Amino acid sequence: MTATKPVADAPPSAPIGVPFPTRVGRVTGTAVVLALVVAVVLVGAWHLTQGTSDVGPRELLGLLTGGSDGDVAVRDILVGSRLPRLAAGVAVGFALGVAGALFQSVSRNPLASPDTLAVTAGSYLAVVIVAAFGLTVPFWASGAVAFAGGLAAAALVLGLAGGAGAGGSRLVLAGAAVAMALQAAVSALLILFQTETTGLFAWGSGSLSQLDLTAFWRALPVVVLATAGGLLLSRRLDVLGLGDDTAGALGIPVRATRALGVVLAVVLTAAAITLAGPIGFVGLAAPAITRLLAGLVPALHRHAFLLPAAGLLGSLVVVLADAIVRALLGAQAALAVPTGVATTVVGAVIMVLLARRLRDAGPTRRPPAAVGGPRSTRRFVVVVVAVAALAVVVVVAGLLAGSTWLRTGDIALWLQGEGPAVVRFALDERAPRVAAAVVAGAALALSGTMVQATARNPLAEPGILGITGGAGLGAVIVVTSVAGTAWGNGIAAGTGATLVAAVIGGMVAFALVYLLAWRSGLLADRLVLVGIGLWNLTAALTTFLLLRSDPWNTPRIYTWLSGTTYGRGFAEVLPVLVLLALAVPLAASMPRELDLLALDDDTPRLVGVGLERTRLLVLAVAAALAATSVTAVGVVGFVGLVAPHAARALVGGRHARVLPVAMLLGAVLLGLADLLGRTVIAPAQLPAGLAVALLGAPYFVWLLARSRR
Repeated sequence: MTATKPVADAPPSAPIGVPFPTRVGRVTGTAVVLALVVAVVLVGAWHLTQGTSDVGPRELLGLLTGGSDGDVAVRDILVGSRLPRLAAGVAVGFALGVAGALFQSVSRNPLASPDTLAVTAGSYLAVVIVAAFGLTVPFWASGAVAFAGGLAAAALVLGLAGGAGAGGSRLVLAGAAVAMALQAAVSALLILFQTETTGLFAWGSGSLSQLDLTAFWRALPVVVLATAGGLLLSRRLDVLGLGDDTAGALGIPVRATRALGVVLAVVLTAAAITLAGPIGFVGLAAPAITRLLAGLVPALHRHAFLLPAAGLLGSLVVVLADAIVRALLGAQAALAVPTGVATTVVGAVIMVLLARRLRDAGPTRRPPAAVGGPRSTRRFVVVVVAVAALAVVVVVAGLLAGSTWLRTGDIALWLQGEGPAVVRFALDERAPRVAAAVVAGAALALSGTMVQATARNPLAEPGILGITGGAGLGAVIVVTSVAGTAWGNGIAAGTGATLVAAVIGGMVAFALVYLLAWRSGLLADRLVLVGIGLWNLTAALTTFLLLRSDPWNTPRIYTWLSGTTYGRGFAEVLPVLVLLALAVPLAASMPRELDLLALDDDTPRLVGVGLERTRLLVLAVAAALAATSVTAVGVVGFVGLVAPHAARALVGGRHARVLPVAMLLGAVLLGLADLLGRTVIAPAQLPAGLAVALLGAPYFVWLLARSRR
């Protein structure tokens, strides 16, 4: 049997895992595994020499040879601090590497991993729920909690994507969107239950810090047994890589094999999260590197070698990333930087490289609500009037509702510069918030409509394409780098600097996504996958900066990154309003071009539309809208996804009608989120971005479910 070409050159749904039952293959496979063991040992030895104490290589060597005068002190440091950290890194990396390899094999998708399938987010949410509500769970059952959350998330993603064999972009996009929704729930709990969840934010980025070896010894049997289970499935997985029909004809129970593989992968992920928190993207990076090596060593296509090799590469990635961070920053400073940040950066880069090499798997199937059949002019007029009226109601309710409820007459007096001081104070605080929510909601909805039309993917939005993440990173760089920055109005003093940084960050992210996705043309699926990779990269860098900033400012920065209108002034609203005033006429002048872009690449050229020039212009405007909105409401997701869909469902697919309705719906959605966020749980407040995610997530789940038909 001949080998297939390396998976990196195959489409997302291509078979992976081809058997090579030769003696030479077994010898080379064993040699590679042993070489990886040696590499892990060498990197681990370097890792042991690092720490906050003065114990270095000489003292450790003296302990081994019996020539050290401070044997007891050195032994205490080694056993009490350094060995537990190293052991956790090896175990976590191995577990995530094997888990990622199993996920990729059962789905035949090289982009599948615990992170892209939202397993990590589901496990994290389960742990946070237990902590937030003060549920008493024995230590031995903490892994079961993470397992239950991860398994539920995996089942949801696989179900929404159409099964384990779903195409690459669809499976990853479903996982990314579900992960966004779960992360929004996590963020809401972290903000509302700050006392109960103290320390879980940093833990949520993955930390190898250990008190002793107790947690490692408890996790080790789980990792060993689950890996052994995967090795017992290795022959089935080899045959499964040839295709479902072939595997079924050879007597392989396809569904049972996939189900068991998913369960084992979730068990490994849960064990890793219980031990060290969610360490990102190791489950993607390690198997991806292993499968690339399989192009040179074909024996690694066999799961008997692929699984342990992926596990060892996972250990190598985690331990090496931790050692490099400690070497660059120093052991003391590195304590504040979760290992998961470094591994997420590595994994995001690998995801982008894989996405660039993957061939297009065809357009994503459009949900019925996304396509939208023809609608009458009368219906369009009725919808516009109704939604505009709803927007007015939301604005008025936003002005009236709060800790002090007002009357409509109070608004009239305030507009005239009259009324009691308490009324003027309340409306002076509420009016900019409501304006920020409404204007930014309209801008994000317009941006999302343009992105979906250009990417020809109804499940895309500015956040998934990395634009808002880049804008948030740019703003946070300013916030955390200006010494002595004073916090007023929820963002850094000097709104102009923050605005410029956010816009530059969003536009740079857009430029990177566009350039990296370009390969003899711009394919829609590749654009989305590269965007998701960059989104995770910016999130990791933002977390890094956040954790290294002034601890007193961390909760406020985190709240702003979750999307908030708290403390806004009209100065933050004006730039969005100006850009919106420029973008709306431009969008209104090109509904035909947007309709053509949403069809395919050939039709625009046939009717004389400059495809690449028009697409670049539309995406640039969308990126500017999304980036500027960050300065008004922080990093908000789902508005650019939900509003265009709802508009198409109401008035059809023609952009001349979709654009105004989507903007009004975006204003209503974010305005309503702001209203509910500051009234439902008063006096506490839920950031508007989290309220939007919690409101939009059920709709998105329903949308994905419908798109399977």
